[in-house]
Amino acid sequence: MTSFTHFIEKLVFGNRKIVIAIFAFVTVFLGYQASQLRLDAGFEKNIPLQHEYMKTYMEHRKDFGGANSILVSVCDKNGDIFNQNFFDTLKNVHDQLFFINGVDRSLVVSLFSPSTRFTEIVEGGFAGGPVIPADFNSASVKALDQVAANIEKANIVGRQVSTDYSCAMVTAQLLELDPQTGKPLDTLAIASSLEQQVRQQYESDDISIHIIGFSKMIGDVADGAKDVVFFFVIAIAITTLMVFFFSRSVMLTVLPILCSFIAVVWQLGLLTVIGFGMDPMSILVPFLVFAIGVSHGVQMINAVEKKAIAGVGAKHAAMGAFRSLLMPGGIALLSDTVGFMTLLVIDIGMIRELAITASLGVAVIILTNLILLPVLMSFLSLDAQYVEKFAGKENRTAAFWNGLAACSHKRPAAIILLITAGLFAGGLYQAQNMKIGDLHAGAPALHESSRYNQDTFLITDKYEVTVDYLSVLVETTADACTSYNVMRAMDEFQWKMENVPGVQSTVSLASVAKIVNAGYNEGNLKWQVLPRNQQTLVQAIARIPTSSGLLNGNCSVMPVILFMEDHKAETISRVVNAIKHFREEYETDDMKYRLASGPVGVMAATNEAVEKAQYPMMAYVFGAVILLCLVSFRSLRATLSVVVPLYVVSVLAQALMTFLEIGLTVSTLPVIALGVGIGVDYGIYILSTMSVKLKHGATVQQAYLEALKERGSAVIFTGLTLAIGVSTWVFSSLKFQMDMGILLTFMFVVNMLGAIIVLPAIARFLWFSKNESQK
Repeated sequence: MTSFTHFIEKLVFGNRKIVIAIFAFVTVFLGYQASQLRLDAGFEKNIPLQHEYMKTYMEHRKDFGGANSILVSVCDKNGDIFNQNFFDTLKNVHDQLFFINGVDRSLVVSLFSPSTRFTEIVEGGFAGGPVIPADFNSASVKALDQVAANIEKANIVGRQVSTDYSCAMVTAQLLELDPQTGKPLDTLAIASSLEQQVRQQYESDDISIHIIGFSKMIGDVADGAKDVVFFFVIAIAITTLMVFFFSRSVMLTVLPILCSFIAVVWQLGLLTVIGFGMDPMSILVPFLVFAIGVSHGVQMINAVEKKAIAGVGAKHAAMGAFRSLLMPGGIALLSDTVGFMTLLVIDIGMIRELAITASLGVAVIILTNLILLPVLMSFLSLDAQYVEKFAGKENRTAAFWNGLAACSHKRPAAIILLITAGLFAGGLYQAQNMKIGDLHAGAPALHESSRYNQDTFLITDKYEVTVDYLSVLVETTADACTSYNVMRAMDEFQWKMENVPGVQSTVSLASVAKIVNAGYNEGNLKWQVLPRNQQTLVQAIARIPTSSGLLNGNCSVMPVILFMEDHKAETISRVVNAIKHFREEYETDDMKYRLASGPVGVMAATNEAVEKAQYPMMAYVFGAVILLCLVSFRSLRATLSVVVPLYVVSVLAQALMTFLEIGLTVSTLPVIALGVGIGVDYGIYILSTMSVKLKHGATVQQAYLEALKERGSAVIFTGLTLAIGVSTWVFSSLKFQMDMGILLTFMFVVNMLGAIIVLPAIARFLWFSKNESQK
């Protein structure tokens, strides 16, 4: 390793101007590429496509529609929809939604849809027609009264009309591909169209428009993500001030900030080069890259200062800093990169993109902050005044390091380990209560007060059906809907599921067939049953079209649709477990109850994928860190000293999640890996100095004191700087960013404390010797 370091040092510092020219050229090129980067949000990137439920969903999506739906509730602020202004607006919203690019026009449904029909029993049998007739005149009181009667006959109150008659719903399904370009549908463009062409155009003093659905939610997240630029500027300003406070030099402040910013430019440019966009849920990663770059830049500043105090010039100080930090810094950044890459084991496109985005960013820091930064520093002029400042700072911190070094003495170390063990035990117990999935109603990425979540709450309150539904697909033989045994089994299964807590209402072909059968018998409730006679059963289902979403073309697949009260983790888990339990009673060789379709089906699959990936991901993260530490230090004791504090902090972070009611979701799952990946840097920097001293015969106390003098100030400064930067996220308009900010602030600070307090306490007993036994 020493010969390799000297070779790289000679190559880099022997060609400093060429190195700077190469970096400048690459930065200009990647800067141009970064300017072409676009936000890229897609529905399928957020779901585990290889999960059992999603295979069912994808297989039957064309017959029963996808989970990527849009619900637009048009409400009369006076509380009564039966007036001309409301129906004119509803018609305009229906037509506008119909013509938005990317909407499946065959699946746009409202009161004005020809498929929205009523049926009534008359003396001659059945009579019916569209709820809103072709000659409807919204200015006529008689016509409005007729529509009101038709709505009652159609039995759509609670679905297409709110239970209090103050709102009516327009629903639509989105296509997979843009029909104009043939490319994947631009979710953000859909969200923008809904906002500008529907809400802004038709909302008025008398009419309110409420829109929910995945595309609209992602659009609101993307709008909120624009705040990240503001927080990024704040973070740069705070970090710059703290770096100046640390270095007391303008140039030693500008250079690490510049190199870290270059790392972000390279990262964003490389994303464009490899054909990626920036997912709104991954938009925080560039800030983390910047923060990691600054942390390693501060280590470089610290090392240059140490060399300058020894009396060498700027060039030789920079070369010495490069030589001393290339291996520990490279190992630390490599640990970060490999740790982030472990997120690839999670079968969710968005998380995999986040893993690639973060890994690219950390990898380029090896070049920008471990190579470019010392080269630029080598051109500085460190005069006697600067050196005197550095020496003065060293003298002021000497007493503090001597006091902190007591953590490596026997009795304090024992107390620290006992406290750590207690915290670990308590954290482990609390972490058992961590929930997988969303713990609150509404979109978890947004605050409860957001317009999207307020729209969600209104629709949930006013309708019996919402976007939170799950479909169990009953797969059987062709024309099975004419079999009484099949329909009876579906009906019984539906009844049992309807009584599961969390299920608001249900519908299936069997339940609708019973209503139709009663209609054929003068509406007598005694006949609201499934007919045993096959011909009568055929008559009951003949009037139910495939467009109803209750059967496919040959009646071999029929969904049982469960409308949920919410999509909280415990609700989804309870309902899915009930489905798995009850279906065992009714499944046969020719009849399978397959999970799942619908938005809640997607959430159930995502929750199970997150739960399945949680422990393997942690195993891979820590496995990578352990392997790299073993390779770097060639010591099991050194590896344990670094890894044990990291593991304790990760458990405490999970406990904090349960305390703050933060569920383990697609957005929070990567945080633990990110925290471990970044937190390992502290331990590696401290122990890299300690291990050298220990190999030369120093005691743990001596080795730790030297490590504090050499690296301690940079480690503490880095932890505090990173924490202060991400702590500003608690003011974000995005709830998931706020949650990430809280968790990362905790992990940055506590991992730093683990490296400077717990690590030496562990080392004290792992490197125990007779000479230390009395201390």
